[in-house]
Amino acid sequence: PERLEAHRDVGRRAAERAVKRLGARRIRTHRAPVLFEAGLAGSLLSELASAISGGALYRKASFLLDSLGKRLFPPFVRITERPHLPGALASAAFDAEGVATREHAIVEDGVLASYMLDSYAARKLGMQTTGNAGGLHNWTFAGETRPFDALLEEMGEGFLVTELMGQGANTVTGDYSRGAAGFWVEKGRIAYPVSGLTIAANLRDVFGGVVAVGDDVDERDAILCGSILIGEMTIAGE
Repeated sequence: PERLEAHRDVGRRAAERAVKRLGARRIRTHRAPVLFEAGLAGSLLSELASAISGGALYRKASFLLDSLGKRLFPPFVRITERPHLPGALASAAFDAEGVATREHAIVEDGVLASYMLDSYAARKLGMQTTGNAGGLHNWTFAGETRPFDALLEEMGEGFLVTELMGQGANTVTGDYSRGAAGFWVEKGRIAYPVSGLTIAANLRDVFGGVVAVGDDVDERDAILCGSILIGEMTIAGE
């Protein structure tokens, strides 16, 4: 409980974020870099979790079918499942089937190193359970990270996403399209708020297009990751 933020701080930050969004503009449709702030970056990796889950794989309903051992991300990306972190939201000594959990690599040097399997899915695929009945257990990013301001500077000009709307990810094809709002960035600095936009790409291109990850980890999720900068996505506006 002592790790919870004070209610006054939460309210103040919510008000500041709302005020900064006043007077939001629309922008033209084009392709540009996209930076997902830390609170939303984990949603990208949750799409990865869905695509490598046993149920999707044995039903052949995943765009990552037969991708084990293949490169998905740039070499600096390493994602580890750490089920025994004290106090973390998804920590567990065993999964929903009573199988002991263990720390293991999900992505190693950009290469998909493990699926997420329960006992049934593992038998269907001729593999062993990974102790993931019931979901993932604390994914952490172990690669090189940078401060948030450094990510803005590296992006130069692009879209900082602070809000996502709808469920626009297709696990079968990898197509990704979601409503979004946030801020337009120019010369490495936030210029003005924007809204009424849609961001789209294929998740293979999103994962392969990760440019950098921030050190501003949001610990209020089962996926512990900082902001993620994607090299290019389609931004649909006017």
